[in-house]
Amino acid sequence: MKVSRAGRWAILAIVSSAVFLIVVDMTVLHTALPTLTRDLGASASQKLWIINTYSLVVAGLLPGCGTLADKIGHKRMLVIGLCLFGVASLAAAYAPSPVALIGARALLAVGAASMMPATLSIIRLTFSDEKECALAIGVWSAIASGGSAVGPLIGGVLLEYFWWGSVFLVNVPVVVLALVAALALIPAEAGRRERSWDLPGSLLILVGLVGIAYAIEEIAAASLAAAALAAMVGAGALAWFAWRQRHSTVPLIDFSLFRDRGFTIAVLTALGSAFCIIGIALVLSQRLQLVLGLSPLQAALFMLPSSAMAFVGGPLAGWLIPRYGTDRVLTAALLVGGCGLAGLFFAAHAGAAPQLVGLAAFGLGVGAAIAGASHAIMSHASDDRAGMAASIEEVSIELGGAIGVTVLGSVLAGVYPLALVLPASDYPAAVRSGIDQALLAAQTLPADVARPLILSVHQAFDSAYFTALAIAAALLFGLAAVGWRARSGSHQRTL
Repeated sequence: MKVSRAGRWAILAIVSSAVFLIVVDMTVLHTALPTLTRDLGASASQKLWIINTYSLVVAGLLPGCGTLADKIGHKRMLVIGLCLFGVASLAAAYAPSPVALIGARALLAVGAASMMPATLSIIRLTFSDEKECALAIGVWSAIASGGSAVGPLIGGVLLEYFWWGSVFLVNVPVVVLALVAALALIPAEAGRRERSWDLPGSLLILVGLVGIAYAIEEIAAASLAAAALAAMVGAGALAWFAWRQRHSTVPLIDFSLFRDRGFTIAVLTALGSAFCIIGIALVLSQRLQLVLGLSPLQAALFMLPSSAMAFVGGPLAGWLIPRYGTDRVLTAALLVGGCGLAGLFFAAHAGAAPQLVGLAAFGLGVGAAIAGASHAIMSHASDDRAGMAASIEEVSIELGGAIGVTVLGSVLAGVYPLALVLPASDYPAAVRSGIDQALLAAQTLPADVARPLILSVHQAFDSAYFTALAIAAALLFGLAAVGWRARSGSHQRTL
């Protein structure tokens, strides 16, 4: 695209606003979840699906939307996605039941999946200068990581003054402004009509991801038969998808890209970083509200250092990569993020200040890691595969977030009843279903009976919380070790 310098940065602002909408909706419900659960009467399983439907549907549709954007034009896909996102936001804001909200979240995800590959592809095609492109992708990545981290803050602020539906309603004016600006400022491309679009392949990914996620949740609920069936369906759908791609002349995902070790490590880094930043936002916001008794706004402000430093980490990585190389920046970023989570683990009962430092280091590390991974993934793609590369990068982020919510949310659900030691045997059975149900049950009991129950419930939830932190920290350190060994091996082969 031939665009003036001012025009390029205006386009970056437009696509960044679209990305901000997409990623904020991944986490904006984290601080709203206790309120929403109470108002809609959502069960523990429905809570996870309200959160996770969005990320799973986005991840399932992204590969198909990436190639569809290559076929019909990236601007057109962005406009379609904005329109769907606006309509779905209205539906979600006024959803009367958990099932209706889950359906609205699925429609939101269709709009997000339509937009997201187009945003990164438009950047790639607009910024022809390598340094400018690295900086622009760094800004995009900062929005992608920092936006998801700031989602709980937006939810907390809105819930301080409005009902839970406001977290969706606030999307509408942003959609309208972005839509008008996109139509006016982004140049249209004809697309490549000869490119095929594999809709069945996209649906197979969606079925596979939902099946695997459902299996993980059922394992946590100790329903092994349902988990086994869901896992078989999910794995079968994913295997069928992989077979279709290998035998397709124009695949949604070209698996030959993964023969490049650097590309594969970058994808794993994006996936693991999103796993941590989305999953930890969920478990930490629950602990702050349900164990420490903070309001949604107070919980969001407590988590602010993570989101603020994630915004810093993206552009910082974009500035460092041309100077020190992607491998070094990725390894350092993962180590910083892992150390931040380790600090949060050991400082959980040491007061607010050390926890805030740990959160800041965590946000800085994962923000830089996502930016570095995004740059590495896109640098391996030719212009005609920009949509495919963008969809792979974004699938990594969305899928990582969905897996993070599923795994760490299931850890909370699974470890909590195992760690719960009740001070008496005559408590309602609902106290073992989850901390929300236990705290509601405690409100119906006399004070001298409720106090020891609440203490036991808090201790059990903390055990689950510490398990989730340990898993996330171990993942970041493991990815750093893999990246360091790959870099060392590559360096030795060049000697």
